[in-house]
Amino acid sequence: MKLKNSNVIGIIPARYNSTRLIGKPLLKINGKPMIQHVYERASHVLSQLVVATDDKRIFDCVTSFGGECIMTSKNHKTGTNRCLEAFKYWCKDKNNNASIIINIQGDEPLLDTTHLKDIISCFKDSNTTIATLALKVKRNTLLNEGSVYLTKDSNDFALYFSRFPIPYLRDISKDQWPNHHQYYQHIGIYGFTKESLANFADTSNSLLESAEKLEQLRWLEKGEKIKVATTEFFSQPVDTKEDLRIVRDYFNKKEN
Repeated sequence: MKLKNSNVIGIIPARYNSTRLIGKPLLKINGKPMIQHVYERASHVLSQLVVATDDKRIFDCVTSFGGECIMTSKNHKTGTNRCLEAFKYWCKDKNNNASIIINIQGDEPLLDTTHLKDIISCFKDSNTTIATLALKVKRNTLLNEGSVYLTKDSNDFALYFSRFPIPYLRDISKDQWPNHHQYYQHIGIYGFTKESLANFADTSNSLLESAEKLEQLRWLEKGEKIKVATTEFFSQPVDTKEDLRIVRDYFNKKEN
């Protein structure tokens, strides 16, 4: 069911010059560009949705399938900063000052509608200023270094994010870790209050962020909190050619 709430807007930052996969928002999956898959899936939940890009090719692509798109600066270092610029423009253009902004990654073509609903539900907790999503890793699953994992406290606020599986289980073989502990793999969707989006984007890089190359760590290092919703619905971000192959195979199997 689509949310009619005017207090929520989804923004999909999408740039052309991705470091590892140039032009990936426009790469075709099952006959459609990746950005269209993301937009259409998000539109099943969100009535207010826009792509924020720095490239006219992406802008033209989005408008060609009927999506809404905003051109932003090419100088943004993070998707969060791009979201903030788009949000300010959108508020002025639509005369609407939404209070919750959902930052949806443009490389998540397997985005599930429950992912967005789970993020939004985090804001029922008045202590939530930023929210994100984690996949519950199943038993007998191989944990991959390079994927992003997180740990959280008993109130579902993140303790730490890492590109190494955490926690480290001493005296247990790594391939057995998921059988002895519930691991959580991060899915890179974020919800912000409008105040926290501005504060986050205005905060300078932190030591932990620079070490792990994970921008959410700047918020934790500052002493702030990130609420974590959990899901059992898998998502596959596309960062490499191998990721693209996996997603294309998924769609091919679904069609057959």
